[in-house]
Order: sequence, then C-alpha cells, then structure tokens
Amino acid sequence: MNTMMMNNIVNEKYKFSGLTGKIIGCAMEVHRILGNGFQEVIYQRALAIEMTRQNLSFSREHVMQIFYKGEAIGTRRVDFFVEGKIMVEIKAVVQLEDVHLAQAINYLEAYGLEIGLLINFGNTSLQFKRVMKPKKSQSINKSEKS
Repeated sequence: MNTMMMNNIVNEKYKFSGLTGKIIGCAMEVHRILGNGFQEVIYQRALAIEMTRQNLSFSREHVMQIFYKGEAIGTRRVDFFVEGKIMVEIKAVVQLEDVHLAQAINYLEAYGLEIGLLINFGNTSLQFKRVMKPKKSQSINKSEKS
C-alpha cells in the first residue's frame, strides 16, 4: 500500500488508528484479489488469511455476551474481534445503508467496546467505516430521567 493511501487510512486523532488502518489494509488486499460478487463467508475466510499473514491476532465469529442493565440476555457472533480491541463486522452488499451502521453501533454499545469497523466487500470499491461508540448527549440524559 502506498504512503499516500496509508495516510488517508491512519489518522492518529482516532483511537487505535494504526490498528484499524492495518485491518483496512488487509481488507483492501482481499478486495483487490477477489473483487466483489462473493458471499460474505468467502470474504471472511480470505480476510482471516490476510490478517494472519499481517500478524494480527483475532478470533473469528467471536461469541460475545449482550447485556441489558447488567444482565446477560443473549449472545451475538461478531465476524472478527481483533487484538482484543476492535470489532469488525463485514458485509457483502451492493451498498452500505444506515441500518448496517446502526447495527454496528448497537454491537459496540452491547459489547461495551469503543471502536469497530464496518467493511463492505460487495461494492465495486471496498467500503469501510470506522464506528465509534456514541457519546450520550445531555438532552438525551435529561429526557431519560423524566
């Protein structure tokens, strides 16, 4: 990956930017080789191979507990949990939509994580979004108390 492209991916003002940049670089390599048009599982397998080659530690289809007010209410499998810090959810759809982003944000909230990646291999160009746990606004907190 060239330096200019890497500078667009890694931005030190974002937490774990170097790590998310490395993951995105792996996804770019997978998309460069495979292109679009495969099922999600194919990209998941290829991304696992590429992340292994780039010395990233991860678990695939990582089962995570979902809590409600401190009580476990179920589990969800996240596509990848990388370096014990970053949730990676992959898609193979023509276009990412707001519902995909909302799902990724909900997973961050449910898992108690700060940073995640939503990566779409289904478009002719790789699409990716850094997802950060939203900060609650004061107005929301006030309305919750009433």
